[in-house]
Amino acid sequence: MLNAWHLPVAPFVQKGEQKLTITLWLAGDELPEKVVLRGEKDNEEISVVMVRQKSAPQEGVVAWKGAIDTAEGQPRRRYSFKLLWQDRQRWYTPQGFRSTPPARLEQFAIDSPDDGPTWVQDQVFYQIFPDRFARGKKRGPEQDNVYFHHAAGHEIVRREWDEALTADAGGSTFYGGDLDGISENLPYLKKLGVTALYLNPIFTAPSVHKYDTQDYRQVDKQFGGNSAFLRLRESTRKLGVKLVLDGVFNHSGDTHAWFDRHQQSDNGACHNPGSPWRDWYSFSQEGKALDWLGYSSLPKLDFRSATLVDEIYRGEQSIVRHWLREPWGIDGWRLDVVHMLGEAGGAKNNLLHVSGITRAAKETRQDAYVLGEHFGDARQWLQADAEDAAMNYRGFTFPLWGFLANTDISYEPQHIDAQTCMAWMEEYRSALSHQQQLRMFNQLDSHDTARFKSILGKDVARLPLAVIWLYAWPGVPCVYYGDEVGLDGNNDPFCRKPFPWNKQDQDLSLLALYQRLGKLRKQSRALRQGGCRVVYAEGDVVVFARVYQNERVLVAINRGEAITVTLPWDALLSGRAWAHLEGEGVLDNRELTLPAVSASVWRSL
Repeated sequence: MLNAWHLPVAPFVQKGEQKLTITLWLAGDELPEKVVLRGEKDNEEISVVMVRQKSAPQEGVVAWKGAIDTAEGQPRRRYSFKLLWQDRQRWYTPQGFRSTPPARLEQFAIDSPDDGPTWVQDQVFYQIFPDRFARGKKRGPEQDNVYFHHAAGHEIVRREWDEALTADAGGSTFYGGDLDGISENLPYLKKLGVTALYLNPIFTAPSVHKYDTQDYRQVDKQFGGNSAFLRLRESTRKLGVKLVLDGVFNHSGDTHAWFDRHQQSDNGACHNPGSPWRDWYSFSQEGKALDWLGYSSLPKLDFRSATLVDEIYRGEQSIVRHWLREPWGIDGWRLDVVHMLGEAGGAKNNLLHVSGITRAAKETRQDAYVLGEHFGDARQWLQADAEDAAMNYRGFTFPLWGFLANTDISYEPQHIDAQTCMAWMEEYRSALSHQQQLRMFNQLDSHDTARFKSILGKDVARLPLAVIWLYAWPGVPCVYYGDEVGLDGNNDPFCRKPFPWNKQDQDLSLLALYQRLGKLRKQSRALRQGGCRVVYAEGDVVVFARVYQNERVLVAINRGEAITVTLPWDALLSGRAWAHLEGEGVLDNRELTLPAVSASVWRSL
């Protein structure tokens, strides 16, 4: 049997001046006579004969080395390994051995040079739905004005923080969370290990969720207005906390002056065919505005209009550039339903405009982070470098739901075993460069899904397994506010409950787990920047290792009954001394004993 080891990180990839030295480890009874490194230069395939090394990295392992020239060509270096015998050949790729040459997007990929936002991979993000996180101590009465919410057909509802959330008036119910409340609780977030914030929309809008933008250039007064945002920005900078805002550019709200359904002036596109903003929206032959998914309060923006393109992203004073510049200086944009953005009421020329948004962001702030919201397959946008990363529903959240909660995104039954789960996750990430994998936005849940605690139902004991997985899998973890203290809730609006600040309402053992994992991730370069190798995946058990230079972090997940498994011999793991960091599992050489429904973590330096 032939075994192979390669990950697109040190010690398998060494960066030199104008070259990458690539190493492949092989072990087995019948080693190949020749190994060829298949690379490419400006999309053209090239072959480099690798050299068998005289010294072995360890007993029983043979190393082969080759080099990729980085002096020219595109920065995304794709490669795979062609193993040759006298009468046959095999190929080695991120998904293992195969008999036929791999497709271009099925190969290892590393960005050299990497011009992406390298700071992202070192973060722990925290997502805040502003109205529901915390009320500022100095909140003024003007922030609690009651007004008529046209889309709902009634006045908004104001509730006290400890009042129960109901299904009534979901988009019109306000609890009074604001930006000063976030500023005041930054010490709590720092203790949690949070280093970056992602805020749901904060710009002026009539609903509580504020995806129905009324003014892209003003922070909503309910949240404290522009002055509160400046205070938050100053506070985050003092603590070294990054800040990403939600960009809703697929549609505006119908109360925006550009559209003006309720005729606050005479210039709105809704009723005035001569409006300067008329071509910023799409209209049917009958004159009805095309909206987003049947929500009439969310008219679609039409990027056929050159003036709209200038206003949103291209112009020097565009909205995208405005908030990236001082004094705001945000660190990036999360782009809402960005795969649907486009021309003529649909997604025509979508990649053109998404790339344009990203390009404008990078021109304004070189290290800006641009991530897209994609519930489906985001790889089309990522492989085209239209975005830095995506919310990793398809590559992380959904397979994890299937394995631990036996449900899919539609909350319908999905029973998968460990092997299926790992095949799903590995297949998805293998099509991305290593740096893209590290910047993917991993979450257990969000404002658009039920809380994972509620999804688990009777299997809620599996929740800590998911938390450990979140912090250990390639990508940047993002904690949805309240998850760390056991906040539950089914679909909207119940996934948006107020944060329970009373200690008696918090799961303090779960909070302690999040805090420990935040510290561990900060201490471990392997968890932040390392490659990932699945060591074992059968039945109820998943074991994977994160690798960077000489550091290894081994993670074991067992969703089922207590079990002892024998791990296959692995050159990356053998002969090491392991420090047990989390959980109650026992690792004795290759014998792994795991309690029922448990997760354990070991580290070796």
